[in-house]
Amino acid sequence: MLYEKLFSTYDPQDQISLSEPSIALLEEQKKSWRQLSDGYAALSFVRTRELPCNGFSVRLQFNPRRIVSSGAKVDAKSISERKCFLCVENLPPDQKGILYRNEFLVLCNPAPIFAQHYTISNIKHLPQAIEKFSATLFSLAKDFSPEFTVFYNGPKCGASAPDHMHFQASPSEIIPVERDAEDAARRAAIKTVKGVSVLRLKNYGREVVLLEGKDSESLNALLLEFITAMRRVSSSLEEPMLNILCSYRDGMWRVIIFPRRKHRPDVYFLEGERKILISPASVDMGGLLITPVEKDFLSVDAALIENIFKEVSAEQSVVDGILEEL
Repeated sequence: MLYEKLFSTYDPQDQISLSEPSIALLEEQKKSWRQLSDGYAALSFVRTRELPCNGFSVRLQFNPRRIVSSGAKVDAKSISERKCFLCVENLPPDQKGILYRNEFLVLCNPAPIFAQHYTISNIKHLPQAIEKFSATLFSLAKDFSPEFTVFYNGPKCGASAPDHMHFQASPSEIIPVERDAEDAARRAAIKTVKGVSVLRLKNYGREVVLLEGKDSESLNALLLEFITAMRRVSSSLEEPMLNILCSYRDGMWRVIIFPRRKHRPDVYFLEGERKILISPASVDMGGLLITPVEKDFLSVDAALIENIFKEVSAEQSVVDGILEEL
């Protein structure tokens, strides 16, 4: 079944960026897969607006097709009652992918947020959990560089398929936090651990931790240490709630971490017109908020966004404790 779904196989030894076959895959799939073609046609009609907040700004995107993700039921009962849409045997007949390091499949996302939007799913049905695949995050970021950023949503804070291990990829620096992370005025250096710089973003409305370095093994070790520290602080054996962006440029990796305490804000669960369908994941925490409902796109204001970030982000004191343990 797997080999029937292959568009191509990526070999890092070919010394080309993974972006090249991925872009070729996207162009071919637009022609051969109607659902994807329709998704990108709809993307051309999305509307955006900038929203200045206290110390930062966000961009709202009215994208009705994303209601499938934003409104996804991710409780255990709902997950158990549906077929996994990322398993190879359940992929649409016309969907193809690129086999990556014999372990993941690069797929075009049929409900795109970006002009190029990929889901990178494990070829096996394994639960969404970063620790066993953190090294893959760094290899993907390098292999996709410099055109793309790779991101990860935890199983309880944004992943619409928490039962199937996957990453996603977006064009580099299109998510606002990526540019903000380069602003010297925002960057607060915390410490250096085994050659990895640990920083935080200041006056950003939510907690953001940066890990930067040139050695992927040291970065990977520190990321795992960060997750372990989060688990200790939360007194939970489960994977702590976090969203991660990872990019590689000019010989250096940058990891952007959003430590979380909550998946969806209270306004998500209100009834009727009071309900706001914003379900923050990596992209939203990064400053590009997806609003699949038009009334939300038009009515959301700065105070609401500031409250949402404050509500779902880990508290400053909690992040202080995590960083002290590194």
